[in-house]
Amino acid sequence: MSSTDTGNGIATGPAATPGRRAFPAAPASEVIASARRAWLTYLGGMALAFLPFVVFVNDAHWLNIIALTYLMGGLAASWNIIGGFGGQFSLGHGVFFAIGAYTTAIFVTRWGVSPWATMIPTAIFAACVAMLISWPTFRLRGPFFAIATLAFNEVAFVLANHAESLTGGPRGLSIPFRAGLANMIFRDRWAYALLMFGFVALVIALSVWLRRSRLGYYLLAVREDEDAARAAGINVLAVKLKGMALSAGLTAIGGTLFTMYLRYIDPPTLFTLPEVGVKFALLALIGGIGTIWGPLLGAALIVPFENWLRSAYADSLPGFSLAVLGLLMVLAALFMKRGIMGLVEDLLKRTRRKP
Repeated sequence: MSSTDTGNGIATGPAATPGRRAFPAAPASEVIASARRAWLTYLGGMALAFLPFVVFVNDAHWLNIIALTYLMGGLAASWNIIGGFGGQFSLGHGVFFAIGAYTTAIFVTRWGVSPWATMIPTAIFAACVAMLISWPTFRLRGPFFAIATLAFNEVAFVLANHAESLTGGPRGLSIPFRAGLANMIFRDRWAYALLMFGFVALVIALSVWLRRSRLGYYLLAVREDEDAARAAGINVLAVKLKGMALSAGLTAIGGTLFTMYLRYIDPPTLFTLPEVGVKFALLALIGGIGTIWGPLLGAALIVPFENWLRSAYADSLPGFSLAVLGLLMVLAALFMKRGIMGLVEDLLKRTRRKP
């Protein structure tokens, strides 16, 4: 049965079935105008994000930083789907990142499969693993959920270290240099930067779509108040599982890109908590957790800054960059709970209210 309008702005039909409620329907013209604004903003934002690539296209050093910024922005935006929109603060996304990395490396090195062909199956596999391990952990809330996901990350690290026949163990896996588009290996750094830009553009486009979809509204409702969402007829566990599956699948695709960019992976590279598990959350938190552009903004600020810290203090103060990033995360959590994007939005709202 399709939804109908009773003439007073209330949608009926499936909304009247048990477990679902009727809500006022926005006029179609407003919905279309809002969607147009959202996608025009997306195009403008991606054009602005592409500008550094154009400026530094002939600078190999900066192209490396730009490529990593795009990749980390896409990974942070992938984490933001469940961590920001859904309010589930996961520290175990290194597991899904590693699934994408190891699966691609194994298929490429052992059977000569193109990494392009592994991306979708790997994403589906990571989504299935995410739902499997999230089924019990989603019954936990707040810090207990975060600790549980952290445990999965540590278990995966131990397994990868000991499964030498599959992952190479501590020695890791190396991918031979065979340049070519089919192999996702390029001689020029600008090609990698362009590839990573395509990834972050895809993830943010999905985020824009998600925020306007039923699943997106349900995730936001669950984030604000799980009990109220459940009372409103939302299947909270199913919504969380769908959000986690989408987030994990995109993270696995990022793992594939990372593998082909670095061409060498080992357990510390993929599972180190400050570099992977916390990094995704840190970028989203500083840029603006739960916002569309926050994760990319966080990556644009933190990745180049972290690069500078490492080059400046690597010899004199080892680990100084991690200490600074940890301090930034604490300060952001204390004083900018909605990140830089939230701060900007608040300032814009205040400006509009002034006569």
